[in-house]
Amino acid sequence: MGLFKRNPFGHILFIKKWLIRILGAMTHRRYRGFNELQIEGSEIIKTLPDTNVLFISNHQTYFADVVAMFHVFNASLSGRQDTIKNIGYLWQPKMNIYYVAAKETMQAGLLPRILAYVGAITVERTWRAKGVDVTEKRDVNPNDTENIRIALEDGWVITFPQGTTKSFKPVRKGTAHIIKQHKPIVIPIVIDGFRRSFDKKGLRMKKKGILQSFIIKEPLDIDYENDTIEEIVEKVEYAIEQHPSFLKVIPAEEIKVEEELNKLRRWEY
Repeated sequence: MGLFKRNPFGHILFIKKWLIRILGAMTHRRYRGFNELQIEGSEIIKTLPDTNVLFISNHQTYFADVVAMFHVFNASLSGRQDTIKNIGYLWQPKMNIYYVAAKETMQAGLLPRILAYVGAITVERTWRAKGVDVTEKRDVNPNDTENIRIALEDGWVITFPQGTTKSFKPVRKGTAHIIKQHKPIVIPIVIDGFRRSFDKKGLRMKKKGILQSFIIKEPLDIDYENDTIEEIVEKVEYAIEQHPSFLKVIPAEEIKVEEELNKLRRWEY
């Protein structure tokens, strides 16, 4: 690798590699030490092509979810199955992993800007601004969708199709349009325990000894030509276990108790 070689977004790969190494070493114990990350299905990662793979996942924190994925993907590619034991996998990380994130989130401070350099594809959310839903939705910025296309052509893209860390919010149709237009291999991931382990941003730990789960599923079965946008949205909702029907299997009393516990667990800052 040339010292000043860049990726399609102009990021110097030498700098990006060292950022992944340093940030990975700093965060490793958050998933293996202070808490325990239980991984399932990581053998799928090694079977994937080098480009045009879209990971879809539910979302619990701004950054801890993505950081865990960088750990799991690189550990899996280095031969570790369902474990991130021994951080030697960070020495030669996969350099073409990207993730979709809100532009306002990635510009809110120095650390988010550093994390953005690692691989963020920043987009302007059309339905939300400064943490509040907007009544008049803005038009989609064509540069955002073009950057996602470029990232898929160059490597792997992680996206959180609900566009929020709140559970059981609707999946945004933009993800379905990306799937239908670019025809990537779509890998669903279901995570849990991150909301209990970290604050909302995923930067500060608020509780130790949490069992975090990370389940990688088989590629989603999609008929790119004939499936409608609505059908793809529904498949995504089921795949990441955020379809409203999943709420029906949880007793209302249990949901209420969990909501009260989450209030107590909320990190104050």
